[in-house]
Parts: sequence; structure tokens; C-alpha cells
Amino acid sequence: MFTSVLRQLTPALRAMVVLTVLLGLAYPLALTGFAQVVVPGRADGSLVKRDGVVVGSSLIGQSFADQPQYFQSRPSAAGDGYDPLASSASNLGPESPDLLAAINERRTAAAALDGTPPADVAPDALEASGSGLDPHISPRYAGQQVDRVARERGLSESAVRRLVEKYTSGRTIGFLGEPRVNVLLLNLALDRASGTAD
Repeated sequence: MFTSVLRQLTPALRAMVVLTVLLGLAYPLALTGFAQVVVPGRADGSLVKRDGVVVGSSLIGQSFADQPQYFQSRPSAAGDGYDPLASSASNLGPESPDLLAAINERRTAAAALDGTPPADVAPDALEASGSGLDPHISPRYAGQQVDRVARERGLSESAVRRLVEKYTSGRTIGFLGEPRVNVLLLNLALDRASGTAD
């Protein structure tokens, strides 16, 4: 009986070892190598550098709170905010008193910061994304912030609007999603335009 079990167990163990090496090591390494050759920036996490130093990723949002010279990101519910290790939504329902209070607080803060009537504050200034890591804002929310950023930077509004237009991406393949502005890339372009590296 023992030899019968051993005869069945040995091929199963060999298959497990071979498949682990093939699918757990060789295949991921081959795909990583292929990606490094074909799309090296994306394979490395779409890292964004300034003067050779990594300042973020174009795929993960970050906070610019308390820095009025920068465009503000949408709110984040991921950990303490934009924590890629705690990516998640708040899981609060649409009638949750906590969510409604947070939205009212964000509306008041965004309206005060940008000098916008509270009723006109863009929705993405009020609501976090599903992942809590969205690096984009809508062109509407970016437009709401132009006057403040131009004033804080000492740039003309038209120069800041041109930068917003330059960093606005259209719908994916022409019809998927909505137009969007990558906040990190826009803020780095603002640093270059105003000669700062804050």
C-alpha cells in the first residue's frame, strides 16, 4: 500500500515543482524582461522623476493639501490618503451621515480655497475615487482652480489654462471614460513654468 501511495505522490510532487518553477518563476521573469524592453517606463511603475529624483507615479495620486500654489487632487479614502498599501473606497453609502458631512466639509473648503460658489464646486472635489488613488481630476475641477494657482504662482491665467489644456487627456480610444487631467504632471509643469521646485 505504501508503495502504491508513493507511486502516485512522486509524479504529483514532480509536477508541482516543475509548474512552480515554470509558472511561479520563469513566466513572471520572462514577462518582466519583455515589458522592460517594450515599455520600460510602465514596467517600472510609470515613475515620474524631477532632476533624476522620483517624485511619484503618474498612476497614483498624491495630496497637495496646504499648498495653494498647486492644483489640488481629489479626496482620497485610502488609509491616511493616497496610501497605495491601503487602496480602497470609504464604503459609506449615499445616505451615510458621515459621507454627507465629509462632502459638505469638502464643499466648504474647496469653495473657500478657490473662491467658487459652493453650488458650483466640481463633484470630484467632493468625492473620493473608488480606489482612493486616482491621480486625475476633471477639466472642470482644474478650471475651477486656475485663478488661484495663477495668482499664487504669479503667472497669467491664460498661461495656466494652456498648461491645463496641455495636460488634459481625452477619452481613452475616443469613447471610454471622461477627459481628465493628471495632477502630478500638471503641478510639475507649473514648477517648470514658474521656475520653482517646491
